[in-house]
Amino acid sequence: MTQDRFEAVIHPGNVAVVTGAALGIGRALAQDLAERGLRVVMVDVDGAELDKAAAEAGGEVIARVVDVADPDAVQALADEVAAEFGNVQFLANNAASRAGRGHDADLADWRQSMDVNLWGVVHGVRSFLPLMQDGPAMIVNTGSKQGITNPPGHPIYNMTKAALKSYTESLEHELRGQGGGVSAHLLVPGWTTTGHAEHKPGAWLPEQVVDQLMQALTRDDFYVICPDDEVTPDMDQRRIMWGAGDVAENRPALSRWHPDWKDKAAEACS
Repeated sequence: MTQDRFEAVIHPGNVAVVTGAALGIGRALAQDLAERGLRVVMVDVDGAELDKAAAEAGGEVIARVVDVADPDAVQALADEVAAEFGNVQFLANNAASRAGRGHDADLADWRQSMDVNLWGVVHGVRSFLPLMQDGPAMIVNTGSKQGITNPPGHPIYNMTKAALKSYTESLEHELRGQGGGVSAHLLVPGWTTTGHAEHKPGAWLPEQVVDQLMQALTRDDFYVICPDDEVTPDMDQRRIMWGAGDVAENRPALSRWHPDWKDKAAEACS
């Protein structure tokens, strides 16, 4: 039944909306969907890169420059898509910001990251979900392992992705209870070469992440946790379980990096 549902959603002629589509995972996902025959609305704030990505995607695609942090702009896009295509079967909220670093970063960086990484997703769901209610349909929100294991060094990004994980879990629970045929899924990439970064040994390419996502969606998985060439699924599981153990066992916060615990954590998590 899950394979049938996947094929009903990822079906030629259906409509997909992908944010953050100019580069990286969003670009690879939009291209994959276009190759499968879907009509793809590619969305990004970077118009120049978006035009390049749309030109290379092939198939039936349209490119729209939209700041997902602006709820009015997202709603205007949804109104345009509804007028042009009607219903939407696939929504990928993939746009992200990595602005700022430490706790002393400018407040503007904190706000930008929250506006894009969390509020951008909320805006996308609120605007496009009404176009998906006839189902079957899927919503994919791009999270991060940093929103689960919370490694030191980038508290702004970690916080936004942790909030996104909580939001998407609640969203899927509510959608499941409504029984309307719309499902939500959390994509959690591993180490992935994105943007214009140099590809390094050990990292996955965006296309590998998209392949992993598509395989998981055929099983109707909610958590799509991607390995890479350095971190195996077993290692991911151990690290996730260790982080949960901090709460369950009342260990120091982020004990995996605590001087009194890091050796034991390294042994348990590797």
